[in-house]
Order: sequence, then C-alpha cells, then structure tokens
Amino acid sequence: MIAERVRCHCWQLVCLLFVVIITSCGLDILCIPVQKHILVLLKMSIPVVDFGAYSLSKEDVTDDQMRNLSKELKTAFIEVGFVFLKNTGITQEEVDGVMAISKTFFLQPDEVKQPFSRKSFANNPNHGWVSLETEKLNPRRPGDLKEAFNYASLHPDIKWPSVKGFQEIQTSFFQRCTELSLRVLRVMAHSLGLNPEVFLSAHRLIGTDENGTTLRSLYYPPVNHEKVKEGQLRCGEHSDYGSITLLFSSSEGLQVRKRSGEFICAPSVPGAALINVADLMQRWTNDQFVSVRHRVVLPPAGDSRTRQSLAFFVQPDDEALITCCDGSNKYPPVTGGDYLMERFNASYGN
Repeated sequence: MIAERVRCHCWQLVCLLFVVIITSCGLDILCIPVQKHILVLLKMSIPVVDFGAYSLSKEDVTDDQMRNLSKELKTAFIEVGFVFLKNTGITQEEVDGVMAISKTFFLQPDEVKQPFSRKSFANNPNHGWVSLETEKLNPRRPGDLKEAFNYASLHPDIKWPSVKGFQEIQTSFFQRCTELSLRVLRVMAHSLGLNPEVFLSAHRLIGTDENGTTLRSLYYPPVNHEKVKEGQLRCGEHSDYGSITLLFSSSEGLQVRKRSGEFICAPSVPGAALINVADLMQRWTNDQFVSVRHRVVLPPAGDSRTRQSLAFFVQPDDEALITCCDGSNKYPPVTGGDYLMERFNASYGN
C-alpha cells in the first residue's frame, strides 16, 4: 500500500517533468500519435466543473446555464462517479474554519471526548465522536486509522463539546452544505429529464432525526508504520451509502477506483468540493450514475503529517422509498433508513 502511494506521487512528478521538457523543446518534436497519448495521460481523471452559475450566492439559474451544468455533471457521474465543483459559494475560509475547530476537539484526550461518543444520544445514535480504529469501512480490513465527529442531529437537547464555537460553526456549515446539495440534486434530476421533485421530495427532512444526512469531520493522526496492522488503511475501500457526498480535503491521500479496477489518486483542489454518487443514487438511476469505491491510503514511511477532511453525506429521508426512476425493477425497493442501518451494521460490526 505504501508502494502504491509512492508510485502515485512518482507518476505525478514524472508527468510534471515531462510537461516541462516538451514545453521547452516544443511538443511538435513528437509524432502525432505520441502527442495524443501523452495528452490523454496528463488529463485529470476527475473532471472539474465551474458551478458559479448556480453558486449559493445566486438565487436561480437560467435555462441555458442549467442545460450546460446538467450536461457536464451527467457526463462526470456516468463516466467517473466523481466531479470537482468550483465556485460553489462555499469558500475555503469556511472549510478551514470547520477544520480548525474540529482539530481542537480531536486533539483533546480521549477521556474528554468519550462523553460525546457515537451511540450516546438516544434521539440519533449516529451522532457523536468515533474513536480511532472503531470503524471498518472495509469490514475485511483492520479498523480505520481515523477519528470522526458525526454531526447528525440538530435536536436542541443534544449535548455539545465545550470547545468554543464548535456547535455554531458546525451548524452553519451543515446548513450551507444542505443548500448546495439540494442544488446539485436539482441539476442531476434535470440531466436525466426528471422532475426535480423526484429527488428533492425525498430530502425534505434533512436536519431532523427522520433523515440520516451527516456532516463528518474526519481526522487522520500521524501514522506509526511500526504499529500498523497488516492491510490497515486510514480509510478502507468503500462506496458511500446514500444519494451524494460532498467532500472537502486538506491534502491528498484519497484514491478512487476506476472501472478497470485500478485505483487512481484524487488531487487536492483548494476551494473546490468533490462530489460523488452514492449507492442509493445508483439504484435510483438504475446504474446510469455510478457509486464508486474509494479509500484513503497510508502516507509514505517517514511522513508524519496529519490529514483532515469534511464529508457531507446526503441521505434520503428515512421513510423515503427508493425505486428505479425509469420504472424498471432491477433493484428491489428499499427505504433510505433501512439501507443506511444495513450499511452501519457492516461498518461497525453490529
């Protein structure tokens, strides 16, 4: 696994060096087939789409802008399953603020974090802190080398950590991500020729205990390679459970599996949100949009840096019945809540 991560970085350096060489010498020194092959290799595997036309700072989008966004997102979700959105209206400063307040919480002793553990809250058992190695997103591997704080409930009686500003900053970011998610779902519905309500009506209860949508602050501490168990990763291979996921990362480390089965390194794009299709959306669209497995690999030996990310997992309402929107019966109907619990049980060994 370390070799894969090193190979990924080395390949990026080789590509960069090659660009410098051919730029200085002139690309026309190469034959046309080689030129085309190199350009394909250098092309970013995960597309970047400018979402500025439907940014959170805009009230609405024109028909032409919606058509263009729909075309770009549909292509990305069919071919890759992932897309970077830039100019969404969520700023890097907002992301940095959530990461900073989250890191303050994570760096506290475990005994201080323990009262806020997941399953400590009766109204929402997914809300709260997840300790190191507790979760196995790939159940066949050892526990993931990460901590998390799941913001899954806006219930007024929820007890919050005493870190100053923690609740307010997390709540504000949850609401901003909710707004962006609904806009993305609207574009996705339009791209398939569907009434937007097909998706939007199944997400009306986000922010309540009748919907499993969760903002996860994730913290990957330094890795001691001498203590790493065989096959252990920072985050095991998995696909996400619900409709879509919004991801904001502080650094590289995420790998995405291509249709060929090969894992590729996802770059870190400051200021952009990485959006991916999740399982229930794949079922909903009868495999038109693909839910792709991904993982976070270990850093190279000697790299003691931490890593942070914010993942906003968008789930349909618990009672929303998910059926193939084309009327087929390829997947049996399932409610958002039942599917989520089935996946939780696998991840936490329940």
